[in-house]
Amino acid sequence: MPERFEVGMPDGVRLHVEVTGPADAPVTAVLLHGWTLDGRSWHRQVDALTASAGDAVRVVAYDARGHGRSSCMALPTATLAQLGDDLAAVLDAVAPSGQVVLVGHSMGGMTIMEYAHRHPDHFAARTAGLVFVSTTAEGHTHTVYGLSPRIARLIRLAETTGAGVLARCGSWRAPRALLNALQPSIRWMLFGDRCDPSDIRLVTSAVARASLRSIGGFRASIGAQHRLDTLTALAHLPAAALVGDRDRLTPPPCAESIAAALPATELTVCPGAGHMLMMERPDEVNAALTGVLRRVLAAPPRDGLDASATGTRR
Repeated sequence: MPERFEVGMPDGVRLHVEVTGPADAPVTAVLLHGWTLDGRSWHRQVDALTASAGDAVRVVAYDARGHGRSSCMALPTATLAQLGDDLAAVLDAVAPSGQVVLVGHSMGGMTIMEYAHRHPDHFAARTAGLVFVSTTAEGHTHTVYGLSPRIARLIRLAETTGAGVLARCGSWRAPRALLNALQPSIRWMLFGDRCDPSDIRLVTSAVARASLRSIGGFRASIGAQHRLDTLTALAHLPAAALVGDRDRLTPPPCAESIAAALPATELTVCPGAGHMLMMERPDEVNAALTGVLRRVLAAPPRDGLDASATGTRR
């Protein structure tokens, strides 16, 4: 059973954290979920690592501010920059020593990039490997929802307008009955050709837990982020990037640009899969994650690995 606890942030926000595996494991894998989701979205990866890695890997999954069982936050902190700061704080609190492999889905991958940008020394001292799942370093540049560019622009306009309204709704949550009625839309937007009904139920449950402030508030930051330049400085790290060829939110060009910025990255395109790869294609995601972990475990410890390093915020 995972150990569950809360980690407090300087602004009073409490983050729900779940940890599996020994505290003295040589590598800690930190799993960061996507926008409107929570740490439960990684349950197939947690189960696989727990079964296969033994005492070699500790697994950390936490709910981002305003999501899941973490507390709501002030609207000005609903930004990727703040999520990058939160990640640095979580690492200091939960994995203060040893090597770390960062695994990010969608907004979680963008959080990793923001952490690397804002805390470069801290990142360099701690991070030994990267896995990017259905994410982007270019905001909404490639997001056309699988539709024509003209229709995509109209949808984006409606989405951003709606996000502004939701951002002002505070800690309220969407009614579960409404979300159940929207399940066909959720299925179309997030999943590809095949979808397990239990995955739709989990995603719907996660969206129901996210505050309306977080659903609306993070949208502007997610759409505007551009961090390809940050990624080019990380080319020495073992890394993997995965995407589904039916992904309507972060389509294959998003992963291709990440792989171009990180030339040693193993790029996997999953036919027929959508945005929720960790659920739709758990075997492929688990294989990529295990591959990066094996490379990290097999490599000699890097010189200068120091958990006390701290980066300057930019």
